[in-house]
Amino acid sequence: MNGPHEVVNPASLAAPSGFNHAVISAGGQVVWLAGQTASNADGVIVGIGDVVAQYERAMLNLLTVLAAAGGRPEHLVSMTTYVVDLDGYRTRARELGQIWRSLVGDHYPAMAAIGVSRLWDPDALVEVQGVAVVTLTP
Repeated sequence: MNGPHEVVNPASLAAPSGFNHAVISAGGQVVWLAGQTASNADGVIVGIGDVVAQYERAMLNLLTVLAAAGGRPEHLVSMTTYVVDLDGYRTRARELGQIWRSLVGDHYPAMAAIGVSRLWDPDALVEVQGVAVVTLTP
């Protein structure tokens, strides 16, 4: 616990600097998932130049954090995807959808895709951020 909230930083992801990978709200049901890019455990972006490969890695990172916070993909209630090249992202929508279904299944939370001029890491093409509501077990 960090004050009224619990922070989650899985050891399998790059150590966060100036943020936490997830914060579980007081009471333990809402999990706020920080934006995840296609970074490996060393914090280096993988899949350079390939939005589909980067999306898959970013989603795997987000789901790793969610699992460390006690959640599963079906607990996602909101997702925001930030994309440097929104037109390029849209043209690969079928491939991106296949990745979603392979990782999350048929569960679709409230979602938004937002075009941005750049992300924190200049090699990152996509960043995913989410909110989950995790059912507590007595």
